[in-house]
Amino acid sequence: MTFTRTGIDLADGRRLYYYDTEPGHHRDAHADTRDLPPRAPGGEMRFDALRGEWVSISAARQHRPFLPPSDECPLCPSRPGAATEIPAPGYQVAVFQNRFPSFAGEEHAAPAADVPPGPGIVAPATGRTEVVCFTDDHGSRFADLSPERTRLVVDALADRTAELSRTPGVAQVFCFENRGEEIGVTLHHPHGQIYGYPYVTPVTRAMLAQSARYRREHGDSADLFEDLLRAERDGGRVVAADSHWTAFVPHAARWPFEVHFHPHIAAPDLPSLPPEYRAAFGPIYLDVLRRFDALFDGPMPYVSAWHQAPAGHTGAPFRVHLQLFSVRRAAGKLKYLAGSESAMGGFVNDVPPEVAAELLNGVTPRA
Repeated sequence: MTFTRTGIDLADGRRLYYYDTEPGHHRDAHADTRDLPPRAPGGEMRFDALRGEWVSISAARQHRPFLPPSDECPLCPSRPGAATEIPAPGYQVAVFQNRFPSFAGEEHAAPAADVPPGPGIVAPATGRTEVVCFTDDHGSRFADLSPERTRLVVDALADRTAELSRTPGVAQVFCFENRGEEIGVTLHHPHGQIYGYPYVTPVTRAMLAQSARYRREHGDSADLFEDLLRAERDGGRVVAADSHWTAFVPHAARWPFEVHFHPHIAAPDLPSLPPEYRAAFGPIYLDVLRRFDALFDGPMPYVSAWHQAPAGHTGAPFRVHLQLFSVRRAAGKLKYLAGSESAMGGFVNDVPPEVAAELLNGVTPRA
C-alpha cells in the first residue's frame, strides 16, 4: 500500500499536509480563506537543575479552544460559511502545525545534552508541534477506523517522524493520542498530536540507560527489548498477537489498564517499520481498543503513545513500541496521580496486571 501527500500553507503560514490512499483528490486546490492573526511564538524552556530536566513554558496554549460545540469544531472540513483549520471539504488524514504550540521554530539548534548544573538556565522552545486528524468524521473514534485507514495513519506518522527527525532543533519525535475528557482533551474530534522535542525526554533517556546497562551486564550482543518481548510472550498476560506484533499487559504496569504493542523485529522508529508490519498493526490495535471500550460498557479514556528512538540514535538498542493506557480503574472510578505518583514518580497500581489481562481477554470487542 502506498499513500500520497499534498501540502498547502494556511493563512498564517503554518503548513498542512493531506494524506490519501490514492492520488486525484486535489485537496490542495482549496485555499485557507481565514484572516488569522500572526502565528503564536513557541515560548521558552527552563532547566530544572535538581532533576536535570527541561520544562516548556507556553503561554499561547492558554488560548486554545476548549470543548467547542460540534458545529464549531476546528478539525472538521471547511464548509460554506465555516472555515476551519482544514480548508478542503473532506479528507482522509490531515496533519498541520499546531496554532497553539508547545514547541515552534527551527532556527536554533537543540539544547546541549550536558547542561552545566545550576539554576536559571533558559532556552528557546524550538522544535515542532503538529496536530494529526485521523478522519473527517467528527462523531467517530479511532476504534471505528478500518485497518486500511489505520495503516494510512501509521504511514502519516512515519512520514512526519522522518521529516521532523531531519529538522534542525528536533531531538526526538513523539506521536500520541489523548482520548476522553478524563484525560484532558480539549477537542472531541478524533485526532492526535506529534511533538518534535528539542531535547530527549526523561522517559526515553531512562529506557536508553537501561538498555545500555543491560548490554554491559549481559554482553555486546544482548538486547533488552528482544529479551523483554520473549519474557512477556511467555508471561501469561498477552492480549493479542500475530506473526508481526504482540500486545501484552506489562509485568510492571503502572496504570490500571495498560497494554504495550511490540513489533517482532528490531526497528528503532516508525519509518524503519517494514510495510507488512505497518499493515499488520491495524487489526491488532483496533481489537484492543475495542476491548478497552467493552470493559465498562462505554468509551474508555486513554493515552496512546509511540515510543521511538531519538533522532539519529546510534547507541544502545531501542525498539519502537506503542503504550496504550487508561486512567479508569473500574466503572465510575478513575486513578488520580496523587502524592506518590505526582511528587515522587512512584506508581502504585490498584489493578494487578494479571487481573487486567484476564479482564481484557474476557470481553468481546465492541464493533
